[in-house]
Amino acid sequence: MLTAVKFALDGSTSGRCYIRRDRKEHHDIIVNDYFKGENSKYTPELFRRRFRMNIELFNKILQDVENYDNYFQQKTDAVGNIGLSPLQKMVAAIRMLAYGCPADLLDEYVQIGESTAVESLKRFCDAILGLFEKHYLRKPNEDDIRVLLEENETRGFPGMLGSLDCMHWQWKNCPTAWHGTHTNGFK
Repeated sequence: MLTAVKFALDGSTSGRCYIRRDRKEHHDIIVNDYFKGENSKYTPELFRRRFRMNIELFNKILQDVENYDNYFQQKTDAVGNIGLSPLQKMVAAIRMLAYGCPADLLDEYVQIGESTAVESLKRFCDAILGLFEKHYLRKPNEDDIRVLLEENETRGFPGMLGSLDCMHWQWKNCPTAWHGTHTNGFK
């Protein structure tokens, strides 16, 4: 019995078991699901709902991240096995960000191990900051503030710079006449 347990834990790192993953096959599954244009299994609307962005933006970010950090470039290991594709690493990172799912949940669809999924998430976030922080993640300047104030005033909220989307919060004492008016249609 002890030898069976020892054998099951023989991986490249002590204490980890080796799992043969079909990375190429699952890369192709992701491509067929979303990236085959009109021949994709799922519609662009479903892609947008699941990834919180359109396919064109996803592809641009993927290309930028791959150029920024060579971790996202596909490599082969010492034995010649092809590693994870940049697409698989980014799908894992985006799924964790979009859904808050645990890293090991991604293994079945993306064929990525838990530690690699976590590393992909960290490197993806670092790449996003490195690439886009100065332009998109900066404090608003005077022109930005003016535009935001004008937009929000036309919406009926004078003096408001921004708002938080709280539609996922339960409103315990919502007036009966308002029930369902501030939801996205899902219960």
